[in-house]
Amino acid sequence: MTQTDPTTVQIQEPRAERYNPHAIEQKWQEQWEQSGIYTFDEEASGEKHYALTMFPYPSGNLHIGHWYANVAPDARARWMRMRGYNVLFPMGFDAFGLPAENAAIKNNVDPAGWTYRNIEHMTGQFRRMGTMIDWSRKFATCDPEYYRWNQWFFTEFFRRGLAYKKGGLVNWCPKDQTVLANEQVVGGHCERCGSPVEKRNLSQWYLKITDYADELLDFSDTDMPERVRAMQTNWIGKSVGAEVTFETPAGPETVFTTRPDTLMGATFLVLAPEHAKVAALTTDEQRAEVEAYLEAAARKTDVERQQESGEKTGVFTGSFATHPISGHQLPIWVADYVLVTYGTGSIMAVPAHDERDFAFAHKFGLEIREVIRPEGNEGMGEQAEAAFTGEGLIVNSGEFDGLPGGKASIAQIVETLEAQGVAKAKTTYRLRDWLFARQRYWGTPIPIVYCPEHGAQPVPADQLPVRLPENVEFTPAGQSPLKLDQAWIATTCPVCGGAAERDTDTMDTFVDSSWYMYRYLSPHDDRHPYDPAKAHLMPVDLYTGGIEHAILHLLYSRFWTKVMRDMGLTTLNEPFRRVRNQGMILGEDNEKMSKSRGNVVDPDDLVREYGADTVRTFLMFIAPWELGGPWDSQGINGPAKWLSRVWNLYFEEKVSGPEEQITEGDLRHAVHSALAKVNTDFERMSFNTIVATLMELTNTLVKAKRSPAFGTAAWAEALDIFNRLLAPVAPHIAEEIWTQRAQEGSVHTAKWPAVDEAAAVRDTVTIGVQVGGKVRGEVSISKTATQEEALAAARANADVARFTEGKQVIKEIYVPGRIINIVVR
Repeated sequence: MTQTDPTTVQIQEPRAERYNPHAIEQKWQEQWEQSGIYTFDEEASGEKHYALTMFPYPSGNLHIGHWYANVAPDARARWMRMRGYNVLFPMGFDAFGLPAENAAIKNNVDPAGWTYRNIEHMTGQFRRMGTMIDWSRKFATCDPEYYRWNQWFFTEFFRRGLAYKKGGLVNWCPKDQTVLANEQVVGGHCERCGSPVEKRNLSQWYLKITDYADELLDFSDTDMPERVRAMQTNWIGKSVGAEVTFETPAGPETVFTTRPDTLMGATFLVLAPEHAKVAALTTDEQRAEVEAYLEAAARKTDVERQQESGEKTGVFTGSFATHPISGHQLPIWVADYVLVTYGTGSIMAVPAHDERDFAFAHKFGLEIREVIRPEGNEGMGEQAEAAFTGEGLIVNSGEFDGLPGGKASIAQIVETLEAQGVAKAKTTYRLRDWLFARQRYWGTPIPIVYCPEHGAQPVPADQLPVRLPENVEFTPAGQSPLKLDQAWIATTCPVCGGAAERDTDTMDTFVDSSWYMYRYLSPHDDRHPYDPAKAHLMPVDLYTGGIEHAILHLLYSRFWTKVMRDMGLTTLNEPFRRVRNQGMILGEDNEKMSKSRGNVVDPDDLVREYGADTVRTFLMFIAPWELGGPWDSQGINGPAKWLSRVWNLYFEEKVSGPEEQITEGDLRHAVHSALAKVNTDFERMSFNTIVATLMELTNTLVKAKRSPAFGTAAWAEALDIFNRLLAPVAPHIAEEIWTQRAQEGSVHTAKWPAVDEAAAVRDTVTIGVQVGGKVRGEVSISKTATQEEALAAARANADVARFTEGKQVIKEIYVPGRIINIVVR
């Protein structure tokens, strides 16, 4: 694309008398593209600012949620640019994944062709949005030039021991013959085909994210919302406590507990359904019941099993464990609220002091033994309605009686138990290693070959990418074509050159989004995942997207940056300096938009009717951006009328209405105080109040057009500043106004105005004047005016004088800065 100087861009048509977005928006989009006005130049002056919005999946159509997620960050990026920052604002497409494969199976189409057609269409939709996206950096994660580096990273992880293969329990769809992530299991069924999902023990690839668990709990180098930090912290689930060993008929069983101070309150053990000792501990009398329970538990996801509100289920194995101190026999149960992936896969149940154990014990009639008591309390008694989970004092625990419960005594208790050989201090994490492999076609092939002599070997870097085969056919069962393509599978060992076979799994698509922010820095580099010389452009200064990505995507991308740091590819600890989340636009029925509900809003229809600037403005105005809210089909008329008023403000010659008493000082105060507020609101990302401020300022300017301030230097300044304030929010109409006013270059490369603090903070105050108990007029006086000066101003006011003329003034009262009261008779 040949770039031209944006200062040479000129209008092509005479100005319309009425605001017509359709006459100007496409014209400016084309001219912006031709001029390259939004192409990032890293050599340009100004401090760099990297603004990034999470890239979309190329589903084929941008919905109103995409608009809501993108127009407000676009406005802020424009604001930063006008303030002198050198802004990088790229966009691409997160293109691998299940939807393309679904389309291929359903419609008998090629996933690649379907994906790239969608990308072309959606890129056009983004352009019609009027964003300042630098499209010269666009890529899709299904480009071989991109996924080559996914594979390169994997081979490096493998060499560093961070990628490994092992057996483990996974969600398995028996029809589609593939592993499913928890997010792809809905109500125990495959989201794609609806088949009941099974738990299977399969050999799978994993990445060792757990090696970075403690680092991922440190958010000191990134500014994330408290809700995001809490969600990631809970997902990692660091727990400090102790491991305690109980003797069972199947050998010693070690459980992990965060409350070793409650050890004497343990009344039964619970094993996860997948625990290795379940079969050995199940007696013949209980075997049928236990096996039926295990089959039912296998159809639930970990998320479903961990729901606090769900009814507790379980089954007795028929065996007992021996308490390590009291020697009591504790029944051993199996229950799906215990996960094999957390701790040791078994727990000691202390129902008096754990809510889940309490509910379980109540349902199955198990013993509840109090060992922690609130100070000053006589005990929970036999009819207790809830567990006591506070710290209190330890009771019924022998040598530990009288000690404070909870953190105050845990270290001392663990030390004592360790000396007795009963327990040892332990820290565990809920976080599991990243299950990385998928048995699907449309993803990055895992670059491993299997040699009969040398085992698993990474594909050498100079042989990457391992490309997906083209023109594949999907079986009716949905099985990955890679498993059936013998010509693709057959290869040679990189060590000995002998016959070998490729791994037929593909990578989890979360890998595509874990490092893509680096690729934007040099999207066409064929020697590195990104050019190290561009490292100064990282981190992303502002990263925006939905809260639904708070855990997996954000956690994985943070992990990936830390590994890149250890590889010497970056000096950063975090990829994002600041993260902010938008809310969701709901249907007018206040429900999530969906075709089945018939409440979907098509932004293309809105653009055809109202124009892009109106849609942009309304989406910023409709609700606080971080909260979202329901769509209002009538509400969009307000922004449409406002932009027409803005147009008329600049171009309508006829001025109607009563004369207004607005001075130059009044006008400058309104403009500069609005400018100051817009600056503050852009910084805190309060977009709805930005639009509200611009609307309020429009009202003032319309009045000023009928006042002594019209035609003055203050009026010229007001028009210029307002034009610039409008540019980030409604870029097309702002550009048209700028050009029609014969301003130089583009409004989007113009300098953001500076606040005149003296004008923004008024030194006068307008107060009402009461005569006979009713407000009869207003006066503007200095904030430091004396009582005599204030009263003199009131007497001189014509409206006030009409009500005091011919009457005796009994008393005059001035309440500084608030009101003047004149009593007459």
